[in-house]
Amino acid sequence: MKRVFEKVFGTYSERELKRLKKNVEEVLALEPQYSKLTDAELKDKTRQFKERLKNNETLDDLLPEAFATVREAAWRILGMKHYPVQLYGGIVLHQGRIAEMRTGEGKTLTATLAVYLNALSGKGVHVITVNDYLAHRDCEWMSKVYNFLGLTTGVVIHGITPTARKAAYQADITYGTNNEFGFDYLRDNMVIHKHDMTQRELNYAIVDEVDSILIDEARTPLIISGQGEKSTKMYFVVDQFIKTLKNEVDFTIDEKANSISLTEEGVEKAEKFFGLDNLSDIENMETSHHINQALKARNLMKLDKDYVVKDGEIVIVDEFTGRLMFGRRYSEGLHQAIEAKEGLEVKRESKTLATITFQNYFRMYNKIAGMTGTAKTEEDEFISIYGMDVIEMPTNKPVIRQDLADSIYKSEQGKFLALVRDIEEKYAKKQPVLVGTITIEKSEEISALLKKRGITHEVLNAKHHEREAEIVAQAGRKGAVTIATNMAGRGTDIILGGNPEFLAMKEMKKRGYSDEILAMVTSHAETADEELIAAKKVYHEIYAEIKKETDKEHEEVVQVGGLHIIGTERHESRRIDNQLRGRAGRQGDPGSSRFYISLQDDLMRLFGGDRMQGIVEKMGLAEDEAIEHGLLTRTIENAQKKVEGRNFGIRKHVLQYDDVMNKQREVIYGERRKVLDGQDMYDQVFNMVESITNDAIALYIEADKYPEEWDIEAFEEHLTTIFLQPDSLHFENIQDLTIDSLREKVVDAAKAQYKLKENDFEAERMREIERIILLQVIDTKWMDHIDAMDQLRQGIGLRAIGQVDPVRAYQTEGFDMFQEMIKSIQEETVRYLFHVEKESVVERKQVAKPMEAIHGESSQKKIKTVVKEDVVGRNEPCPCGSGKKYKKCCGE
Repeated sequence: MKRVFEKVFGTYSERELKRLKKNVEEVLALEPQYSKLTDAELKDKTRQFKERLKNNETLDDLLPEAFATVREAAWRILGMKHYPVQLYGGIVLHQGRIAEMRTGEGKTLTATLAVYLNALSGKGVHVITVNDYLAHRDCEWMSKVYNFLGLTTGVVIHGITPTARKAAYQADITYGTNNEFGFDYLRDNMVIHKHDMTQRELNYAIVDEVDSILIDEARTPLIISGQGEKSTKMYFVVDQFIKTLKNEVDFTIDEKANSISLTEEGVEKAEKFFGLDNLSDIENMETSHHINQALKARNLMKLDKDYVVKDGEIVIVDEFTGRLMFGRRYSEGLHQAIEAKEGLEVKRESKTLATITFQNYFRMYNKIAGMTGTAKTEEDEFISIYGMDVIEMPTNKPVIRQDLADSIYKSEQGKFLALVRDIEEKYAKKQPVLVGTITIEKSEEISALLKKRGITHEVLNAKHHEREAEIVAQAGRKGAVTIATNMAGRGTDIILGGNPEFLAMKEMKKRGYSDEILAMVTSHAETADEELIAAKKVYHEIYAEIKKETDKEHEEVVQVGGLHIIGTERHESRRIDNQLRGRAGRQGDPGSSRFYISLQDDLMRLFGGDRMQGIVEKMGLAEDEAIEHGLLTRTIENAQKKVEGRNFGIRKHVLQYDDVMNKQREVIYGERRKVLDGQDMYDQVFNMVESITNDAIALYIEADKYPEEWDIEAFEEHLTTIFLQPDSLHFENIQDLTIDSLREKVVDAAKAQYKLKENDFEAERMREIERIILLQVIDTKWMDHIDAMDQLRQGIGLRAIGQVDPVRAYQTEGFDMFQEMIKSIQEETVRYLFHVEKESVVERKQVAKPMEAIHGESSQKKIKTVVKEDVVGRNEPCPCGSGKKYKKCCGE
């Protein structure tokens, strides 16, 4: 039915684009007029637009003229003019939606339209990319346009100073990575002086590679941690023990769930080794946790796949982009377990100080938009979590790439032989080839096979990312063979015949021109600088020569079929496969793609099932003979859908738990902000006094009894431990007391007492002391609460035994714990304030020093706790929280 409807009325995206046609035509109609403006007149448009906004015009009112201004400026500065399809993309981004644009369609240039328009409000625009390299590159490249039009730009990357960071956020347009923006938000809510905060209000963000950032990376929260106090010796002891265990005898691995657990034999060995009566007892929880993490480090975490060892450090490899993630650590002791495994110095385990998920961070922006080549498959998730629909953009020129059928092989060895033959054939006719692998290990295996055959090639993976731009820029040259680990978000176009601008810049560098001059040589803007005029002349001469060669080579590459893409296995996400395919066939160029699959690939092994293996065995095929079967292709797609569904479940699960924390975080950060803003806290202090008094009344005073029967003595004694002076309450006619008059008497006594305390200090100093103490108590209690909530989340699965929904239990108990924390904050703050002495040194200080920023370990990687059968019945729900019976889960 849906297909019939779309045939008649067009797809949802086509119908939406039809609505925007009028706006696009308005922008294009302004081109003749704007092309006649002088540079000064074009620059003055920014001032005029800001003035009009002050006079109550809206951004929507300004859109056609603002877009025409950026379009003309980009042409003068970069020599690039937005295509009509890019204008559509710009409007979609301005509307807070996702523009799905194919590779090579110019997402970076498209973004300038919405960025400029929204930056006119003066509230700041954030452009978020997947890595520091792209943030720096895009800022450097596009800031030429923004600066020409009078707007300021900044970039936030790992390692810059707090002063530079703050300055970058004060700019009209700020580039940076999702991690840096998220961590800065958390850090800002840990500072003790307002001037140390870096970010402004979260106004408008455009997220590049939006599926990678808001879908793939959203499985794990951001965590800022401080140094813990636990000894590191235990990690080495446990690692020695793990080395004595045998797979399938002492422990079992569940690769689908990415989990590992001890068998009965393994549990007995552990109890004997550590001198324990019962590993499952609650007092042995820490030892059990250490064993689980060490088991995982030894058997699930693979060197050169999940992490690399660089300069004596464990550096995590991003599973989605294949990049090294410097400065990140696995949480919950897993990083230390890997350090022990690799024989490195073990760093102390950290304590969580602040945490947030990407979902909840990005939902704080007033408006958010996204760009990617592949988002439609996840549209439901984008709508339900972020309120963003996906609009598919037409390509500037038709896509003529051929996507060939998958070639399926019995073994990995057979598959490699076949794909190397394919590379040899293409190499012989000088057709460029891009080989996409999932792991560093596989890219190096294929590289070794090509070396044996004398095929010249480049390898691009996390170990060789320094030359990334150069390798990618030249991957479309005649006869080029490039092996790359995960091409998602590489951000550099593969141009057939080579990238003339890149080659011209390389030649200029050889001739000794400075980076400052090189940054300006491509600008079309007017200049009086003689050195720059001379450099531009040289650049254009070099560029013209190189362009002749690359144009000629472009035609030769087109003749042999364009760029050929080889996928060495299917990724668990169809989007990642599509990203790799999309590297070929840009801007109407020819190209082709083919995936090579073996039944030994992880995806096939774990989700293909024995049925597929059986079909292949019956066919009796040779090692390197390809299989093409409709059932196999469907099985692959079903396997991918299965994994995608599981991953969506994980993200939803993470978000459900963080939603509970998010409400609490908003309250705490709101209170901190009042303190940092220098608000007068006197009234709040006495709200706390009243709240403590009410709690004491509820505890000690029975409303249905006569006042002379109330336990006034215990009531007064309790309040004396917090704020009242002994014997400060006097009751002449106790029988005339009411609960209201009792409350009033306590608060009046407290105010009289506090007045005496204030006389010891100046009023202004007392107000600052209130802020200092409140800030310190909030921070101490909040950090302990985060830890307690984390412990609760890890153990909540046990509630499944009593048929309780773990998320509901977490919400209920989390709320109770939060209420307890608020009560504790009130009592401690009031206690300190009523007992502070004039001689006391009261000054602002940070409760805990942040040590590192971690993009935390995802919940699907948690290891199941082993529980013996004599503790849990075989038919009872498994305590791991899976919802299955114990015998079908951890007890299997």
